[in-house]
Amino acid sequence: MNAVGQRCSAPMAKSPNKQPSGLEVFARNLRRARLLRDLSQEELALEAGLHRNFVGEVERGARNLSLKNMDLLAHALKVPLRDLVDPEKFSLDEV
Repeated sequence: MNAVGQRCSAPMAKSPNKQPSGLEVFARNLRRARLLRDLSQEELALEAGLHRNFVGEVERGARNLSLKNMDLLAHALKVPLRDLVDPEKFSLDEV
């Protein structure tokens, strides 16, 4: 929250030589898996029972999410949750 009580939704900054965080890996893999299945953020959100804005915030790395919501998104994409947190999955040439 900022000084006036509004939620900050700026994406997380990455350091140049640092490994991506788990949240960054999840955000990247979620977006890539969604694109591989030719789904919009709204379609994924509907399938997962979540709000489309939430999906967009997760993909930008601006939202910390629970394991429950991670599982809902994985199930909606029909991929194991472990694939969404694996830095080696969903390479750029797959999208």
